[in-house]
Amino acid sequence: MTTPQERARQGKAARKRASRSSHGAWIPSADRADPVAVLERQGADRVQDLLPIRYARMAASPFSFLRGAAAVMAGDLAVQWDTGLTVQLCGDAHLSNFGLFASPERALLFDLNDFDETCPGPFEWDVKRLAASIAVASRDNGHPRGAARAACLAAVAAYRTSMRRLAGLGELAVWYERTDAHDLLPLIRSAGHRKRAASAMDRARRRTNLQALGKLTEKVEGAPGVRRIIHDPPLIEPVSAADLAALRKIFGDYRSTLSEERRLLLDRYHFVDAARKVVGVGSVGTRCYLVLLAGRDAGDPLFLQIKEAVRSVVEEHLPAGPYVHPGHRVVAGQRLLQAAGDIFLGWMTGPQGRAFYWRQLRDMKGSADVESMSPAELRSYARLCGTALARAHARSGDRIAIAAYLGGADTFDRAVADFALLYTAQNARDHAALTEAISSGLVAAAGREGGEAETASGA
Repeated sequence: MTTPQERARQGKAARKRASRSSHGAWIPSADRADPVAVLERQGADRVQDLLPIRYARMAASPFSFLRGAAAVMAGDLAVQWDTGLTVQLCGDAHLSNFGLFASPERALLFDLNDFDETCPGPFEWDVKRLAASIAVASRDNGHPRGAARAACLAAVAAYRTSMRRLAGLGELAVWYERTDAHDLLPLIRSAGHRKRAASAMDRARRRTNLQALGKLTEKVEGAPGVRRIIHDPPLIEPVSAADLAALRKIFGDYRSTLSEERRLLLDRYHFVDAARKVVGVGSVGTRCYLVLLAGRDAGDPLFLQIKEAVRSVVEEHLPAGPYVHPGHRVVAGQRLLQAAGDIFLGWMTGPQGRAFYWRQLRDMKGSADVESMSPAELRSYARLCGTALARAHARSGDRIAIAAYLGGADTFDRAVADFALLYTAQNARDHAALTEAISSGLVAAAGREGGEAETASGA
């Protein structure tokens, strides 16, 4: 068995492979792929009539573009030297992929909430994507460059100091670590910021299956006590009779991936209705369905979301991971990274051999309004995200080696902040390339851009 001292030496040795200061560089490679071409290749196997919605959402702002361009950034990170210190990556750790959700014990937690791109990889890829998203969001909000850099530094410093703290804990202590939303409020210095955070928590607590029943369904005329999902094309559309039959069939396959006691719970619900749903920004075009189940009676609903799982954009640049089935990869990654998981999380294979995973649509889920944050609020939120990311990485990677690599000085922090600001300029150029492609007619962007924001597994 490797001792903590030996693991720490391995972490420091990784500095020879990729020095901490080397993370500050960003120079596009001469053969860098055209970002619009990357997005079009990614969309080739998606629902084609939904792609204009995706491009319209991504064109809305540089931050929206970054959210949808995980494939572009994965290619950029892959050409840089990496540490070789592997963790289970989120794969898309931007600011809007953190948020609130309920644990099975009904505690409100703060954590990562998107795992479509999860797979093993170098820990710094997640840190750099988080820092880049902070810098882009800050500049989008009109903050000065200095404020953007300060927010990046806050996030990376929180990641580094949290990892060093976790390196000193035992295995069970690290596994049980979590961020309870109630513990966040005392950490917020400004009374105004505390009030906004408390309001966000209250909204999350109200986002339940019962609340969704009133918002997403309507009574069926002539059938007392029966409800159906409201259609709102193209964001929520009815499914064909064939698709509905297929969804009923794969429901049984999904059930088999749950533990025995959760199968028993699921068996107490019956299938009521289903619809196709558009989710997120980068996820638009992947096949996604909303399923309404009823338990004790029509007033006891359960909403499940079935989302297509495809190969991770990060996985394309890394050795093959342990999971062949993309849905299994997403579910296993979420269970590993999150402090507490959705009790209905499962996976299966659907029609045409497509992979899917299932989860609850609403379970006290909520996300921060990044676009309205002041410099101080963004700095506080960035620090919180950095802390949560370190906890997630510490569960799967060698936290002692990573902590030793990072060290006690802020060398890594400053380098990643430098990278984030440089990449912000790159992201702005890529966003401009997309808007130009739309203006010239090369890419179609149309349809509804609105709709409910996706707060879990919806990049």
